[in-house]
Amino acid sequence: MAATATGVYHTSYASELRLRHTNAERLRLVLMIVGLLALPWTVNAYWLGIVNTIGIAVIGAVGLNILVGFTGQISLGQGGFLAVGAFTSALLARAGVPVPLAMLVAVLVTAAVGAFFGLPALRLKGLYLAIATIASQEIIVFVIRRWGWLTGGQGFLDVERLTLFGWRVPRSSFEFVWYWIIAGLAVLAVVSARNLFRTALGRSFMAVRDQDIAASAIGVDLARTKLIAFAVSSGYVGLAGALTAHYTETVTWERFTIDVSIQYLAMIIVGGLGSVAGSVYGAAFIMLLPPLLAELATTVRGFAPFIADQLPAVQAAAFGLVIVLFLLFEPRGLDRIWQRVKDYFRFWPFRY
Repeated sequence: MAATATGVYHTSYASELRLRHTNAERLRLVLMIVGLLALPWTVNAYWLGIVNTIGIAVIGAVGLNILVGFTGQISLGQGGFLAVGAFTSALLARAGVPVPLAMLVAVLVTAAVGAFFGLPALRLKGLYLAIATIASQEIIVFVIRRWGWLTGGQGFLDVERLTLFGWRVPRSSFEFVWYWIIAGLAVLAVVSARNLFRTALGRSFMAVRDQDIAASAIGVDLARTKLIAFAVSSGYVGLAGALTAHYTETVTWERFTIDVSIQYLAMIIVGGLGSVAGSVYGAAFIMLLPPLLAELATTVRGFAPFIADQLPAVQAAAFGLVIVLFLLFEPRGLDRIWQRVKDYFRFWPFRY
């Protein structure tokens, strides 16, 4: 395509439905695949562990964006649904169920719980729905804390190291092995979400977000669509929770508080609401922020020791500042910034 092209034009439905339309997009995809394949060979175990947490966060952020960004249903119960997935998978694994099957059941159970707590969405919107989802977060955490049989009275669950078909993940290459598992599932989550919004179901999600009354007028079943959106979103989140359980090998309610729900909401705000790619960018940005600030504090300790001494406060302040700045200057998030960069080089030397 010439540099002066004014757009991408399609001559068939098959062409329009392709995920990649230009040679530049295909080249970026190839470079991304090469980068993912080379990454675990080029970073140490510490940073590879951070990459693994980013991969889990990507799955959860994609799920939340399906609900909030694409369907317009505000949710602050992400932490609770993560807990459902984590505890379900951990309990089943401890009972002798193979880990892949335990994780699959965790996804289904979390989807069912999400659909149940999505029932208020049939009557509530906006701030009222947000409050209802906060209630679901608190109810789930309350149940986990009070039901002693879940953890045997210990308050937490120890999970055996991942074993697949009789092979146990070695401690010496723990992060390396988990990278391929998490990266594979994250890629599957992203690709399935991208394809979801090329289907009638995905388009009905967006119709409800844009104008629910008009969507109902053209035949979209609002109740069914909203409940399915909650179920699909929660299923993704349940997978992230199950991965968290088996990756960290410890499950406790303290990992799934309201702070986690706010953190995931920040991911899709910073990355871009209504964008699958934005979920990836936002998850990477938010999860990288604390370790990068820690590295910065170590670097400047000699002439700015107060940063290292007050590191948790600095991280919290930076987290809040990032959200405020994006809401003020780029509400559409990192995805929109990346789109502008691509458009600049695509149309250069012309401004438009």
